[in-house]
Amino acid sequence: MSKKRNLFFIIEHLEPVLGKWVWFEYKHASKIVGRENLIFTNVKNWKEAKKLAELGSVFNKSVRELPFSQRKMVVLDPNAKKLLEPKDFRKISCVVIGGILGDHPPLGRTGKLISRFLPFSMKRSLGKYQFPIDGSVYLAREISRGRKLKEIPVKVGLDIRVDEYYTITLPFAFPLINRKPLISKDLVDYLKKDIIKDEEIMLREGKIPSIVDDASR
Repeated sequence: MSKKRNLFFIIEHLEPVLGKWVWFEYKHASKIVGRENLIFTNVKNWKEAKKLAELGSVFNKSVRELPFSQRKMVVLDPNAKKLLEPKDFRKISCVVIGGILGDHPPLGRTGKLISRFLPFSMKRSLGKYQFPIDGSVYLAREISRGRKLKEIPVKVGLDIRVDEYYTITLPFAFPLINRKPLISKDLVDYLKKDIIKDEEIMLREGKIPSIVDDASR
């Protein structure tokens, strides 16, 4: 019997600041696949690197600068021509995911910032929808276990009810588990209670606060 190959999920951190939103998606991704299977790359701020070490291994260099074998790597790129399939994992040991908060419409940042620098890696898409980071991690894990993408139900668009007058609409796609969208409970609480405070800081200072800043706690 052949030995089961370990599968690592590499998140190339591409946001300028480790804000709460991306932190909660990273934290949820770590819960989904386990700290021992999650790697963060391109983390330049040492305080943020120390914080991320709670969730997985951390490198300050980009994935393209580290000695990972590109030929054993699949990059999840929304603009890739082929869909991710279970058979892709026969020789794959790493899944690379862009640590990018989604834009609507998408700006193709994964291709510009990751894919073009990894010419020998496999490029695969998760279909026509845009998923959050943790949703992409979940889908890749499920496909690696033999499920086909079309077999995994998703919900496109999600409304977060803040109060009786205000609703936040997330225009992304979310995998469904027992008919419920896969989303971090911490993120939902943040959207309901604290995001307005951080947006005020962004307007005042020109950037969102980092999870390691006193102002963001």
